[in-house]
Amino acid sequence: MQVNPYLLFSGNCAEALQFYEDILGGKIVSLITHRETPMAGHVSPEWQDKVIHARMTIGDTILMASDAPPEYYHTPGGFSVSLLVDSAEEAERVFAALSDGGEVRMPISETFWAVRFGMCTDKFGIPWMVNFQKPMP
Repeated sequence: MQVNPYLLFSGNCAEALQFYEDILGGKIVSLITHRETPMAGHVSPEWQDKVIHARMTIGDTILMASDAPPEYYHTPGGFSVSLLVDSAEEAERVFAALSDGGEVRMPISETFWAVRFGMCTDKFGIPWMVNFQKPMP
């Protein structure tokens, strides 16, 4: 069994995934718009190029996403996408990029469990935690 995040966006999914691909070194392996489906005739013209389903790989992890129609979209809450990175420098870089244009909820700093830990919401409204852990005893 795998648990993978599935993120919903308010019409800017393709832009968000390109942003994550650039920052996180991921790869968009699938991105399907409404126009490309058998249901295209049932979707308004302004939603034809919105994403109905996308899949991105980041290391061994799969991130999935789509655009939610306005009547079904809700601001994300009650969760964060957690990134475990391999160095303090990588934590600083990723956190700076994700928080740019968004909101810092907890500045990146040392904690009792991490060399670097920070929380932010990116410019697309997705909450993130960036963590470079201290060695576990």
